[in-house]
Amino acid sequence: MEKNVFAHLIAQHLSIQERAVENTLALLDEGCTIPFISRYRKERTGGLDEVKIAAISDQYERVKEIQKRKETIIKTITDLEKMTPELQKRIDDCWDATELEDIYLPYKPKRRTRAQVAREQGLEPLAKILLLQRERYPERAAERFVRGDVITTPADAIKGAQDIIAEIVSEDERSRQQLRGAFRRQAIITSKVVKAKADSDEAAKYSDYFDWSEPLKRCSSHRLLAMRRGESEGILRISISPDDEECIERLQHHYVFNYKGVHGDLQSPCGKLVAEAVEDGYKRLLKPSIETEFAALSKEKADDEAIRVFAENLRQLLLGAPLGQKRVMGVDPGFRTGCKVVCLDAQGNLLHHEAIFPHPPVNKRMEAAMAVQKMLKKYQIEAISIGNGTASRETNDFIRDVLAGRYDVSSSPKKSVGGDLQSPPQVFTVSEDGASVYSASKIARDEFPDEDVTVRGAVSIGRRLMDPLAELVKIDPKSIGVGQYQHDVDQTKLKHSLDQTVESCVNNVGVNLNTASQHLLMYVSGLGPTLAKNIIDYRKENGAFTSRTQLKKVPRLGPSAFQQCAGFLRIPGAKNPLDNSAVHPESYAIVEQMAKDQNCTVADLINNKEKREAIDIKRYVTAEVGIPTLTDIMKELEKPGRDPRQQIEEFEFDSRVNTVDDLVEGMELPGIVTNITNFGAFVDIGVHQDGLVHISQMANRRIAHPTDVVKLHQHIRVRVIEVDRRRNRISLSMKGLT
Repeated sequence: MEKNVFAHLIAQHLSIQERAVENTLALLDEGCTIPFISRYRKERTGGLDEVKIAAISDQYERVKEIQKRKETIIKTITDLEKMTPELQKRIDDCWDATELEDIYLPYKPKRRTRAQVAREQGLEPLAKILLLQRERYPERAAERFVRGDVITTPADAIKGAQDIIAEIVSEDERSRQQLRGAFRRQAIITSKVVKAKADSDEAAKYSDYFDWSEPLKRCSSHRLLAMRRGESEGILRISISPDDEECIERLQHHYVFNYKGVHGDLQSPCGKLVAEAVEDGYKRLLKPSIETEFAALSKEKADDEAIRVFAENLRQLLLGAPLGQKRVMGVDPGFRTGCKVVCLDAQGNLLHHEAIFPHPPVNKRMEAAMAVQKMLKKYQIEAISIGNGTASRETNDFIRDVLAGRYDVSSSPKKSVGGDLQSPPQVFTVSEDGASVYSASKIARDEFPDEDVTVRGAVSIGRRLMDPLAELVKIDPKSIGVGQYQHDVDQTKLKHSLDQTVESCVNNVGVNLNTASQHLLMYVSGLGPTLAKNIIDYRKENGAFTSRTQLKKVPRLGPSAFQQCAGFLRIPGAKNPLDNSAVHPESYAIVEQMAKDQNCTVADLINNKEKREAIDIKRYVTAEVGIPTLTDIMKELEKPGRDPRQQIEEFEFDSRVNTVDDLVEGMELPGIVTNITNFGAFVDIGVHQDGLVHISQMANRRIAHPTDVVKLHQHIRVRVIEVDRRRNRISLSMKGLT
C-alpha cells in the first residue's frame, strides 16, 4: 500500500505515468541499476531514460525520508498525549517536508523560551484575553496575574503575555506560509563587506560583493555560492529580507481586529498590545526562522544547479573522443624541471621514460630534439599527447619543430621523424587536471610501484589521449577541474551525482572485459570494487575471457550480478560475436532464432545488411520482449559494440600569440573550451591564461545556457574583445564566428 502511495506521489511530482513509476520502483527494489533499467527494461518503464529513472530514484529516497520523519513526529506527539484524529490525518496526508515541520512546530521539544517561562508563570490566560481584544482596560485584567516576586507589576504580566502571543504568531502555519510567500515574491539578498577585512588581500576577490543587493529569486547559482563562500571566510555579511514594514502590517491585520495600521484610531487597547506582540514575534522569531529557511533553500537550489553543471561537464569530459589503441608519447611539460616524456604501447603499457630540457633555464634544445627523434623512431610513436599546464604551448611548438625536422640536420625539414615518413605522429593537447592527484594515489602506486610521481603523471597524460574515460575514472571527479565551487556545495549530493554520471558514461560506452582496469570495472552495472577485483584476479589466473558465460565462474559473481553487468561488458574476437555487442545474453536466443529464420549464422546476420532488412521484428514479440528491445537489438546488429563517442580532432594554436601581451583587441583565434559555467565558457587560446566567453557573447541570439552552443573540449574560433592585463582577464566573443 505504501509503495502505491509513493508511486502516485512521484508520478505526480515528475509528470510520469504512474504505472511506469511503479515498475521502476519495483526494479530498483530488486537491485537493478539505473543503466540496466534504462537499457534493458524499456518495456516495463515505458522507455524512460536514465535521467528520468534517476529522478524517480531520488524522489523515492525523498518520500521515504519524509515517511520516517512522519513516524518520529507521530511518536513524539503521541507520547505528549496531544495526538488527535484530525492531527493524525493531517500528518498522514502531508508529503511536503516544510508543511510537515510547520504542523509539528507547536509540539516540537525546544529550548526554554520566553513564552515557556511566561506560561509557567500562569500568563497564558492573559494572552488569550489580549488576543480576544474585548477588554477595555488590559492593565486591570493584568493585575489579577501579579504574584509576589515573579510578576511584580501589571506591566510585567502584559509583557509575559505578549511573549506568548509572539510565539503563537511565529508558530502559526498561516503566518509562516504568508511570510514565505513574501520571501518568494520580494526577498532581497544583501551582501556587505566586514569593514575590518575590506582592505585585506583575501577580500579582493570578493570586491564585487562588498556592497551588493539583488532580488533573491534572480540571484544566480554562482553569485550566491560566491557570496556564501565570502561569508564562510568571514569577509562578507549576508542577509535575506522582504519588505519588513509590509510583512508586519499584513500579520497585524490578521491578528488585530478593526486594524487601521500600527497607529490607527480604531484599535482597541488590547489590539495595540497584540500589534506590538505581533511585531516582536515577526522580528525576533518568525523572520529569523524563515530567513534561515530561505538561506538554506537558496543554497540548496544553488548547490543543485552547480552540481548539475559539474555533472554535465564531467559527462562531456568522460565521453571525450578517444584516439584508440595507438602507440603514444605522453609529455608532461615544464620549464625548470624539464619535460617528462613517456612512451606507451597500444595497450597503454609503459615502455620507456626520460626527462628532456628544451626550455629555459636549461635550454638543452638540441639534445632534447635528438632524444625525441630517437624515441619516436624506436617506439614507432603514432601520436603525441601534451599536457596543457605550465610550458604546454612552448612544448607543443618544440615538438612540432622536431616533427618538421628542424633539429635533424641529416633529414629534410619536410620529412617526418616518425616510423612512417608519410604519416607523422599527430600532436594533441590534453587536460592534465587531476594528473598530479592520480600520480600520488594508491591506484598509481599499485600500477607503477617502481616509478616516481612525475612518470606516473606523464603516463596519465598519454593514456588520456588513448581513452579519456578509462583513465579519468581513476581520479576523484572533484580533482578533474570542470566544476565551480565544488568544495562549497553539499558534498553528499555532489558525490552521488558524480558517481551516477561516471556509472552512466562507463555503461553507455561499454567496457572491454579483457583490458579494463579494476577501477573501470567497478563502475560497470552490478559490479563494484569487490567483484571488479575478483574479475581481475580470475583474468590473471585463467587468461583472457573468451565468452560472457565465463563470468559466472568468477567468485561471488552470482546470477543477479551477471544479469546486471553482462550487457555492458565486451569481448572483442569472441567466438560468439554477440559477446562483443550490447545485446544482452538473455536476448541471444532471439537473435539466434532470427538467424535460423534467415538460414544463416549470427555472424552472417551481422555482416549481411539484406538479411537484417528482411527481418520482421514483430514476429519476435513476446510477453517479455517488445518492440523497444527488438529495435535496440537490430541497431546493435548493424554496428556491434559501436563506440558512441566522436572521433578525435587535431588542434593547433595561432602561431602569432604566445602570451597575453601578444593579444590585440579584434584578433580572431582558435581555442579549446576548458570549462563551462552558467555564465559562459572558459577557452584556452594558448597564452597561459584562459579567456572567458560570456553567455551574452556566444551567439547573435538569446541562449538559455552555454551548453546550448558549446561542449567541453570543443574546438572553436573566438574574437578578442578586451584584455585586462592588470587583473589578467581576457574577454572573448564567438559572435559571427564558426
